[in-house]
Amino acid sequence: MDLEQIKQQLDDVDGQMSELFARRMDLTAQMAKARQAQGMVPMDLAGQREAKARFQQTAGEAMSGYAGVVYATLQDVAQSYEAALLKEPSDLCGRIQKSLENTAQLFPESATVACQGVEGAYAQIAADKLFADAHISYVKSFEAVFSAIASGFCRYGVLPLENSTAGSVNRIYDLMMQYNFSIVRSVRLKVDHNLMARPGVKQADIKEIFSHEQAIAQCGEFLKTMPGVKVTVCENTAVAAKRVAESDRRDVAALSSHACGALYGLDELASDVQDKGNNYTRFICIGKEPEIFPGADRTSVMLTVSHRPGSLYRLMSRITALGINLTKLESRPLPDRDFEFMFYFDLETSVYSPRFIQLMADLEEMCETFKYLGSYSEIV
Repeated sequence: MDLEQIKQQLDDVDGQMSELFARRMDLTAQMAKARQAQGMVPMDLAGQREAKARFQQTAGEAMSGYAGVVYATLQDVAQSYEAALLKEPSDLCGRIQKSLENTAQLFPESATVACQGVEGAYAQIAADKLFADAHISYVKSFEAVFSAIASGFCRYGVLPLENSTAGSVNRIYDLMMQYNFSIVRSVRLKVDHNLMARPGVKQADIKEIFSHEQAIAQCGEFLKTMPGVKVTVCENTAVAAKRVAESDRRDVAALSSHACGALYGLDELASDVQDKGNNYTRFICIGKEPEIFPGADRTSVMLTVSHRPGSLYRLMSRITALGINLTKLESRPLPDRDFEFMFYFDLETSVYSPRFIQLMADLEEMCETFKYLGSYSEIV
């Protein structure tokens, strides 16, 4: 056969498969309703394994592995379809709907906001971008931001989640496992680091540089050009700038922002020293209660799956089957559970989509533990 004949036969086979798929889904629905009417539970795992083995055997030894993947995907799609047909909305879906109905139509212009660090911190700059009038309370640690929200001391908190150069802020993900909160908005902030020192100090004089660990990681190439200089980690870049400004030493500098330089009266010895020009940090704004403002098209969840082969794959297949885009997947080790992990997902889908509600119900059922972190929009 020539190429066109092969292509035509492939098209014919695809058409037959499409018809068979529709027929299979119809039979799935009939079986689900019949089982429900008779008070029977869905097919058990042993029955599913036997059906999968028959499917693979029919495909032949050479195609057995591929057939197993196809069958597993068909099962995931069928289970999602069955759940949508038969199950009542979950408590989570009810809470999400209630949040949609009760949240104000406009994001607040003014609010009390907890930020880690001191004035000039990037979190403060992010808060000022989120709110027209942010009443900021500065706290010493990331955990103190979560505590300020949990106690009601502040309505919102702003925290760095990830950087385009240095990656995720792991401490935030670990704290997410300990606290109840809701993400209500996020913002991407362009971050430019500069080498700052007291007036009159030259770069050749510098023997020690202060900054936050993320900023240090983002300026690795520049720091290689200053061998022998000690690098000291601070709570954040604004604290580093303040520390240099208040020091009597004339051999110290900070990696910090233009704003901090102006705020603390420092000179720029070198500008924009981050490794990449398109250096962005993503900040999340968290609150104590779920608030879903109009236009929310991003959802974050945390979950754990059973410690069995294919558990995460099945979950990912369900997301794919519903046509939802997964924009971030992060894993963190679970305390006291060897080689087991918590997974953080960012999902791109409108909260008004039926597929979103279906996915929340599916994930809640499929996972060992499931935590809905909020639905929100992101500003740039």
